[in-house]
Amino acid sequence: MNQPGTAQAAADPAAAALAAPAVAADAPPRARTEYNKLQKRLRRNVGKAIEDFNMIEAGDRIMVCVSGGKDSYAMLEILRNLQKSAPVDFELIAVNLDQKQPDFPEHILPNYLQSEGVPFHILEKDTYSIVKSIIPEGKTTCGLCSRLRRGSLYGFAEEIGATKIALGHHRDDIVETLFLNMFYGGKLKAMPPKLLSDDKRNIVIRPMAYCKERDIARFARYKQFPIIPCNLCGSQENLQRQAIKKMLGEWDKQQPGRIENIFRAIASVSPSQLADDQLFDFKNLAIDRSLGVIDTVNIG
Repeated sequence: MNQPGTAQAAADPAAAALAAPAVAADAPPRARTEYNKLQKRLRRNVGKAIEDFNMIEAGDRIMVCVSGGKDSYAMLEILRNLQKSAPVDFELIAVNLDQKQPDFPEHILPNYLQSEGVPFHILEKDTYSIVKSIIPEGKTTCGLCSRLRRGSLYGFAEEIGATKIALGHHRDDIVETLFLNMFYGGKLKAMPPKLLSDDKRNIVIRPMAYCKERDIARFARYKQFPIIPCNLCGSQENLQRQAIKKMLGEWDKQQPGRIENIFRAIASVSPSQLADDQLFDFKNLAIDRSLGVIDTVNIG
């Protein structure tokens, strides 16, 4: 995503966190304490997601997808941190898909990953030209871009023998996707923390599923990750996702905790209280009075 300007930062808590001054390594004790609390919270949330959904198993070779954005940088950092004390051994390999966007700073990620001692691959696929040749100017490119990116990454995961593909989507991404699918697709679905691909050849995990975007942005600012802007899609202000993000931000200001409750609802579904006859057998509901228990409400 692009580095946020003043107006964007004012409307978006995550953007505001990125725009805030960085906390230096020699920062005052209070700032260091706040950072330590933030890091522990992110570690705890990632660890809980991994445990709840059995995301990482002994011997896993995990392909960590890094785009140059705050989310994937933070995911890689937290996973590396957890790897040191994990009860099982697993391997992390960073992979960046270079989509050949104009002016893409090709040196930034390799330099960063080398300096951190992280094993990595740069996968070069000119999906940019394909997207620009198919999608009319001014229209949303995200749909086609994500499909091409997904296909490239799935195939490469098999090439390098990866058993899991880790993506940096967080709690806010998941909630936004829920509303995108409801408002524009007429479907009640979001983004699962763990997913088996349609061809059953890859497993995708989202270790940041329990993490707030605001926390990730603050963490990224502290760590001073070399953020790479996405000029292909992230700067298109008319995207539906941006409208949803703004709506949710306003809701959360009006009633703090609302986004948290929405996320909690995604994990607490009652099919019998919805209307999908594929999830619940409404047609064959039948009365059973054999138990002799009467469900009544006393009035007066």
